[in-house]
Amino acid sequence: MKRVLLGVDVGGTTTAAGLVTAAGHVLVEERAPTHHAGPRTANRTIVELIGSLRRRAARDGLAIEGIGVGVPGIVDAASGRIGDEAPHVPDLAGQPLGARLGKRFGLPVFVDNDVNALALAEFVFGHGRRARSLVVLAPGTGFGAGVVLDGHLVRGAHGFGGEFGHAPVKFDGPPCWCGGRGCLALYASGRGIAEAARARVASTAGAPLLAAAGGDPAAITAPLVFRAAEAGDAVAVSVVDEACRALGAMLGVIVNGLNPEVVVITGGVAASLAPLERRILGAAGEYAFRRALVRTRVVITPADKRVTMRGAAALVLYERELARGRARERGARAAGRAAGSRRRGGKR
Repeated sequence: MKRVLLGVDVGGTTTAAGLVTAAGHVLVEERAPTHHAGPRTANRTIVELIGSLRRRAARDGLAIEGIGVGVPGIVDAASGRIGDEAPHVPDLAGQPLGARLGKRFGLPVFVDNDVNALALAEFVFGHGRRARSLVVLAPGTGFGAGVVLDGHLVRGAHGFGGEFGHAPVKFDGPPCWCGGRGCLALYASGRGIAEAARARVASTAGAPLLAAAGGDPAAITAPLVFRAAEAGDAVAVSVVDEACRALGAMLGVIVNGLNPEVVVITGGVAASLAPLERRILGAAGEYAFRRALVRTRVVITPADKRVTMRGAAALVLYERELARGRARERGARAAGRAAGSRRRGGKR
């Protein structure tokens, strides 16, 4: 019987789940609106998708080895519990999702932040394959990030490791939604770019960007800002230039502070950033050690929900290998204690 992994990518709008091989091939996938059954039904959607895929696996002679789930927000990966704040899927906040799914389906279940899962996807199956270290920056509506160093996912003591989207790039910048100030997310996320543009057109009479939005500032979106900048709109150009400089500054922090082999910039805004790669790297050159930056492979690639789904599946592989490593360490310590006891006994 062929063995597979089950990966689930939970999003604020859509949840995707799939059966994935250990080589990262998605054999089957299903998607559903996260709250298709109404408010506060994300957990029901997850259960339904997993149940459907289990039935398909049984029909096709596939054995599911474990379930990985990527969720937006802070996650206690050791327990599989979602943090008290999950702004994109608030009904999952504080939920012991890992334990609940494990009990229901009788399989090992691993839950982590969705961009941590995305980092594992790139590390195990994607642009970071055969590398030892990489950083993923994921500007979407918000701004997520994930870090793998020396083959280990960096989660931090309480799940906040690698949150570069909420590290400051401008110390006297405006307040951020996270409670900080001058965060990268304010300048380079979809929400930040749109809000910056809306604020600027309010003080710019006859701004073409506002006309492109039908005269309604609320209709200004990040994709519209990028299109207007390409057409030469001064307000949009200033917002996009700020986004490129902010990303460059953060690349400098990452290159100088972590010196990874690969940096992957993906997420909902990445398609608009890809044509601006030279500008972003030029800005990074103002902050990063030159020799370190030129030896860092920077990849800008559009978002793909299948990649995060594969990353959720990679959680199973990663956690299984961690468990094996811990078992080997315990065995080595026990052998060392036994050898020491024998030596001491011989001296008597």
